[in-house]
Amino acid sequence: MTSKFLLVAQREYLTRVRKKAFLVLTLAVPLLIAAFGFFMVKIISSDDDKADVIDVRDDSGQHLAGRLVSTPQLTFRVVPGSLATAKTSFQKAEHAGLLYLPTGLDVAKPAGVQFFGKGNISLKKQQAVETALNKTFSEIKMQQSGLSQQQLDRLRSEVDLQTISLGDDGKEADSNALATSGVSYALALLIYFFIFVYGVQIMRGVGEEKSSRIMEVMLSSVKPFDLMMGKIFGIAAVGLTQFLLWGLLSFGATSLIGNLTGNEAKPTTTSTAAPSAAAVSTAADPVAGTASAGEKFDQQLENQSNQVNPANRFKFLDALAGLPIGQILFGFLVYFLGGYLLYGALFGAVGAAVDDQTDTQQFMFPITMPLILSYIVSISVILRNPDGPVAFWMSMIPFTSPIAMVVRLPFGVPAWQLALSITLLILGFVGTVWVAARIYRVGVLMYGKKVTYKELGKWMFYKG
Repeated sequence: MTSKFLLVAQREYLTRVRKKAFLVLTLAVPLLIAAFGFFMVKIISSDDDKADVIDVRDDSGQHLAGRLVSTPQLTFRVVPGSLATAKTSFQKAEHAGLLYLPTGLDVAKPAGVQFFGKGNISLKKQQAVETALNKTFSEIKMQQSGLSQQQLDRLRSEVDLQTISLGDDGKEADSNALATSGVSYALALLIYFFIFVYGVQIMRGVGEEKSSRIMEVMLSSVKPFDLMMGKIFGIAAVGLTQFLLWGLLSFGATSLIGNLTGNEAKPTTTSTAAPSAAAVSTAADPVAGTASAGEKFDQQLENQSNQVNPANRFKFLDALAGLPIGQILFGFLVYFLGGYLLYGALFGAVGAAVDDQTDTQQFMFPITMPLILSYIVSISVILRNPDGPVAFWMSMIPFTSPIAMVVRLPFGVPAWQLALSITLLILGFVGTVWVAARIYRVGVLMYGKKVTYKELGKWMFYKG
């Protein structure tokens, strides 16, 4: 029995691995991932290097335009003349917007401020301008209350929050929310992709062999259960081989791309239009033009420029060392195989039950619904609260735990929860294999009959 099961698995594995499509896809995917990453970094870096220029027409009479502080992403440029003249000049220039500060503007209750743009204004740009205005108005109100610029500088604080993971044994490790969430998302996507792609391969493979009547010959020497499990494990080995090669090739390709982009990236530490705004501010308001304000402004520019430097984006990889790598790898392998075996058995049963591949849709929906639901909930809910009740219960249910639990793994999962979830997954796999085997042994030799859910229920309790 065991030897026949292994022969079927070996046949499924070698048949698929030797195909040209397998070799082409295995080599092409890492190259596409690396090219896509390189392309995205180039786009992001080129977008960050270009600061949006905002024209400012100030009719408030309070020299507010000169108080607006430029950043590497947003540069304020004071324009002379009337509002109509400013609009005409703005329409001719390739600037990002025109900000109008009306006459009689009350800093305590600012109203009537207008922001003109070419076409619909993006939310990011609107929020950036609002933030700059809010900071400026707040500083003016604090100065009007009697605080000097030096006092304001001392009151400002920018907290560089260092996140640390504290283990049960008291050991401390660096933590990075971006890296942790990124790993969770990647693991969930891999399992979701693997189960869908290779589960459908099982279903189509069984369906093709059934329609060609090859199955009748195979069942003369191999039991239906051995045949089904051989197909499932053989295709699982194909998926593991392909993912292993993808991982190795992708790591090498992305490392090369990271070095190239890191060497090419050049931080921008100054803004061309910023000195003019600072100069206007000095002339308009002597209190705002102190030396400490200039030093503070330069430091702001340097800090923000370093943040947008694409080379620094690769530093989040250092935070991966603080993740529970052992638990992640172990859990990923278990749920990777457990989830595939659970769903693969059901996909195989569907392939054996129907004669025409077009009839599989009615049976695929109830099978894939928990998988789709777990992926959506994991990305939208569990990533935000990995220790909440939704995360706990979805990581315990066998049909949702393969995705829900791997999303939680990078955040750290108690050992008892992981053990309970794996136990329930194994029980769920055994149960689905029993159901799938009962359907498979009858459906694989059933031809010319329209299958319904009621009919599938009867097949499960046929004797023999």
